[in-house]
Amino acid sequence: MSQAAIPTEVTQLVTPAKTDVPVKLAKVVHVINGEHYSGAERVQDLLGKCLPQFGYEASFVCVKPGKFAEARAADQCPIFDLPMRHRFDLWQAKNLADRVKEEQFSVIHAHTPRTAMLAMGASYLTGVPFVYHVHSPTSRDSTRPWQNWVNQKIEQTAIAKASQLVCVSNSLAGHMRSLGVGDNRLSIVHNGVPQWTEVPERELPSGTWTLGTVALFRPRKGLEVLLDAMADLQERGHLIRLRAVGPFETPEYEATILERVRQLKLEDAIDWVGFTRDVNAQFSQMDLFVLPSLFGEGLPMVVLESMAAGTPVVATDVEGVTEAITDGQSGIIAKPNDAQHLAQRIEAVLTGREDWRQIRTTALARHAEYFSDVAMARGVAGVYDQILDK
Repeated sequence: MSQAAIPTEVTQLVTPAKTDVPVKLAKVVHVINGEHYSGAERVQDLLGKCLPQFGYEASFVCVKPGKFAEARAADQCPIFDLPMRHRFDLWQAKNLADRVKEEQFSVIHAHTPRTAMLAMGASYLTGVPFVYHVHSPTSRDSTRPWQNWVNQKIEQTAIAKASQLVCVSNSLAGHMRSLGVGDNRLSIVHNGVPQWTEVPERELPSGTWTLGTVALFRPRKGLEVLLDAMADLQERGHLIRLRAVGPFETPEYEATILERVRQLKLEDAIDWVGFTRDVNAQFSQMDLFVLPSLFGEGLPMVVLESMAAGTPVVATDVEGVTEAITDGQSGIIAKPNDAQHLAQRIEAVLTGREDWRQIRTTALARHAEYFSDVAMARGVAGVYDQILDK
């Protein structure tokens, strides 16, 4: 994909919103899970912060209250808990409808299959339109096929009544078309993250390189592949460390990873940071950011955050990644689930075959032009304008 422009399909599907903020903001409720704070939750949080610039005031309803309420930056946005006892606890749709009427929300915006079912019911009871945000392909969201199948059926049922689907990448829009969604209900709004006020100058790393990765660590994030690639690079004589930022999804998966680390003799080469609100501070301590995902992405927020921080990215060729970076220009692309190829692509940067400085410069410019949080909020507000005939 050209570095000069985002594909024209985006501008065809997204109607830009007005930039003048009206005196009275229309109210939108984002219905979210809320138990984690990772990529999708970062999108929700940033929308809450930026949408008022384009005429919309955001509130949140959490159906699985947890980390989101503690970690969010948009603390000016009201947040309500509406706990669901299980994924089919549809009685809560009535409670959501009551909240929509009481708060006079103009749009209901759902972000997961679970919340889409509630949004569908509340929309039916109130007549308020609902929007569904497609963050990743539900059919490939985890390594549990039965759970994926159930969630996809729930999603397909609910989105049949959605006024618009907001897809975070062209690849996800194609996925939704394959499920029978017409172009007239698809809008593409790429994810975005804030620009840094001032990106610190950095010199080309020398000596030991610090690789970094940021995720809610679970099987589809490919951490095992990165560990195998690290062992390969160390065998070739490269001086590297890994800075791993984020929590594990389950204690069982954490135990599996730590055993692999022990087998590969990497215990002294990894810093486990855990969950942190200040991810930007972590990027400043990485020389090269690595996203080894196997599948199931949309447009990974951590890739955009790394670009904004001026930390060159090595990422696997999964959904949305190549819409943000082009191999050898604004980042490095590796094959998914291929430790040897990932090691080779990292090595290309370590040895200077790929220009670390030029990748950093190009990525900073590309993020600023296409992938800011303001651009994302403008696109989502344009979708609201479209369904409300503003």
